[in-house]
Amino acid sequence: MMGDLLEVPRARINTSMLAQYIGQPVCFVGRVEKVHPTGASFVISDGAGKNATVELAEPLDEELSGVIEVVGKVTQKATIMGVSYVPFREDVTSFDLGLYDEAVKIIHEFPQYYPFGQKGLE
Repeated sequence: MMGDLLEVPRARINTSMLAQYIGQPVCFVGRVEKVHPTGASFVISDGAGKNATVELAEPLDEELSGVIEVVGKVTQKATIMGVSYVPFREDVTSFDLGLYDEAVKIIHEFPQYYPFGQKGLE
């Protein structure tokens, strides 16, 4: 059921867009700020420095740090119920979250040019 989220189009969002996407599948790239001691959730910050909480069905079984991409569904509380995550290897290349945040804003500002998974576009 939740695994199906990996098959469907997902909006790329930042923290300020969470409330608009409640109940919808999303992709969120951010930097891990802190992991709950239980491993059941963690806080990530977007390129604007705003925090979002990611909740997990299964607690983490590994150390998590740096920039990661999370796929999940936005909950009623405007948190993300994470289905999967991929850490970025920053030893290979550093990721500019600020630049990424600008790109996310542009995608949302001009949906006619970036119709990935958007509904109702002509």
